[in-house]
Amino acid sequence: MNILKEAKPNILVVGDLMIDHYLWGSCERISPEAPVQVVDINKETTVLGGAGNVINNLKALGADVSVAGVIGDDANGEELREMLREIDVDESRLIVQHGRKTSKKSRVIAVSQQVLRYDKESKEDIEAASVEKIVNKLREEIASYDAVILSDYGKGVLTEELCQNVIKLARKNGVRVLVDPKGSDFSKYRGATLLTPNKKEAQLATGIEIVDEESLKEALLKLKSECELDISLITLSEDGIAIYDEKLKRFPTVAKEVFDVTGAGDTVIASIAYALSAGKDIDETAKFANLAAGVVVGKIGSATVTIDEIEEYEASLHKSTSDAHIKTFDEIKAIVERYKKQGKKVVFTNGCFDILHVGHVKYLQIAKSFGDVLIVGLNSDASVSRLKGPTRPVNIAEDRAYLLAALEAVDFVVPFEDDTPYELIKMIEPDVLVKGGDYEGKEVVGTEFAGELKLVDFVDGKSTTKTIEKIQGATC
Repeated sequence: MNILKEAKPNILVVGDLMIDHYLWGSCERISPEAPVQVVDINKETTVLGGAGNVINNLKALGADVSVAGVIGDDANGEELREMLREIDVDESRLIVQHGRKTSKKSRVIAVSQQVLRYDKESKEDIEAASVEKIVNKLREEIASYDAVILSDYGKGVLTEELCQNVIKLARKNGVRVLVDPKGSDFSKYRGATLLTPNKKEAQLATGIEIVDEESLKEALLKLKSECELDISLITLSEDGIAIYDEKLKRFPTVAKEVFDVTGAGDTVIASIAYALSAGKDIDETAKFANLAAGVVVGKIGSATVTIDEIEEYEASLHKSTSDAHIKTFDEIKAIVERYKKQGKKVVFTNGCFDILHVGHVKYLQIAKSFGDVLIVGLNSDASVSRLKGPTRPVNIAEDRAYLLAALEAVDFVVPFEDDTPYELIKMIEPDVLVKGGDYEGKEVVGTEFAGELKLVDFVDGKSTTKTIEKIQGATC
């Protein structure tokens, strides 16, 4: 994940922008004027919708984002511009078309149930003059982007003329074009790098009912051939992602819990564009997109996901490498803050863990049982030498950290330079501080910053010192 964290791809989103408007309230009576509910509104919220949700996902991942599209000369259009400015998205490529209505979808929610939705929008194709203005704006700058996403919500912005002009411009300059398609005719996306249709959309576009591996391969090949794609891709909901570049490959989903699939498609195309732009190959990209979708469907409503959330989610599935669990002070501070906001119980312990043995493992397993997240502070080589003598440590800090991080009980390892983890405990403020049973009746560093102290007895006869003595005895 380090490469993805360090990446800052420059991505352009072209498509149907809209405002999702929510009116929240309660309902306690039926109207005397008609058999309808009377909702007492107590809160209003607005979020970017349509292609705007793709933008939100890209921003959450860490991309630099620009947007091109068409809005109306109305109050909703200005509101949408302001929403983009607030999240630092360059909206100078938005074209104002006289007489067009900027899309705004208003939903009335009563007691967590949507009781009504009303839309104000234009759905006809944008004018040729608007297409020309967008293309002219992009002609000189298209090469500066790492990828272009065409986000089609069927509201008339992504006409065949605009799609083909953008795709040709991008391809001429070596820029990938990813499309979230709409409708049953995908010919207007011809020449794109890849499309991200779901199973139903792919079936409509190809006329092939996808029921098994053979029909899936047939649909993928037909999309690749007819749309002249570099890579053919179909999202399969709970069955993950299927890809055909040189052969058929399937990448299973990794969702643990599904609360809401709203906006999952936007997360998938945003994460694919991000990972490809960061230099990942298509296999790594598909796995990353699956992880991102797994996080997002575990949230309520149209949601976004960060690289840190994906990394933590991958760790929870035991699919990550040990490196992903070794953190700096700054990294663990942000992680702890996030876990505490989620109501998770944080446990901390520390030690040298020079030669890892069964006593260490059992001690750490017990420590983990006291909460949800176990963080292990690890003494540096210099501090181990000061505490244990000049012949220690046997194993360098890098090796000790890697082995600890590989243990199922350990969530994160944080190396520290001082003789005690005082500063680390002070920063983390763990809910539970765990030390060995030999600290009974002794002062434990950092207890003033912890919710409670737990002492765990060591396994008799198991220690690094005894292991070293045994090795030395065998070699004499």
